Amino acid sequence: MAENSGSINELIAEIARSRERVANELRGLRYELDFPAKFRRSFQKQTGSWIGAAAAVGAVIALAPMRKKKIYVDARSRRKRGKKLMETGIALAAIKLVGNLARPVIMEFVKNRFFYSGESSRGRK
Repeated sequence: MAENSGSINELIAEIARSRERVANELRGLRYELDFPAKFRRSFQKQTGSWIGAAAAVGAVIALAPMRKKKIYVDARSRRKRGKKLMETGIALAAIKLVGNLARPVIMEFVKNRFFYSGESSRGRK
């Protein structure tokens, strides 16, 4: 019985040490993964470097030469594009016309199909 209580106490102590190690590792991991705090500390310690780096990046972006892109246009492709644009415009106008003509029929169908018309739903005689 003494052996059992001694081994139980040893197990309990080992579990406590293990918990303490896990807690310490977790605290260390949280510290290492706290990037906002790391950036804050770095900015506080090296403010000049951060401001200088930001100014340099801003200057490079602002002063970077803008390249002008040359675009060559073929006269034949321009006519084809104009023809496609005209066909698309005619198709859209036709769809709008058909939609305007069909709207009363569709609204009547929806009204009769989905809304109560005052008649009994069991059937007509």
